[in-house]
Amino acid sequence: MDTLKALLNLVWLVLHGWMLALAYLLAGVIACLLVVTIPFGIAAFRLAGFVVWPFGRTTVRAPGAGVASAVGNVLWFLVAGWWLALVHVAAGIAFCLTIIGIPFGIASFKLAAVGLFPLGKRVVETTPPRDWLHAGSGVVHGAPAR
Repeated sequence: MDTLKALLNLVWLVLHGWMLALAYLLAGVIACLLVVTIPFGIAAFRLAGFVVWPFGRTTVRAPGAGVASAVGNVLWFLVAGWWLALVHVAAGIAFCLTIIGIPFGIASFKLAAVGLFPLGKRVVETTPPRDWLHAGSGVVHGAPAR
């Protein structure tokens, strides 16, 4: 399974991941120009690493994310989130035009939601399900993302 994730991540990186990472890095650099918006820049840099290598990882709500994250997400949405999500949606539609591209399209749509509201989220590793009864519950909450 790890080989499949690595292969998907490599194809993703070549086709689209590098471009998305550049978009997030640009948003992060612009956000770090002012002291007040540095948390937005840090979130953008964290997401740049996530969009480069998305398969085998997901985002979960960070413990302790409260009102400040919610207000920050509204500001992020107005300034940068909507155009980053638009890039993800356009890429997802283009990927889904082919059968082979459907996994990449689904990943792009997942990243669109993360790009809209990134504050108060952590990137974590996913684990394969033990059996079919546990499918969908493969988030390792205590493990940091690689």
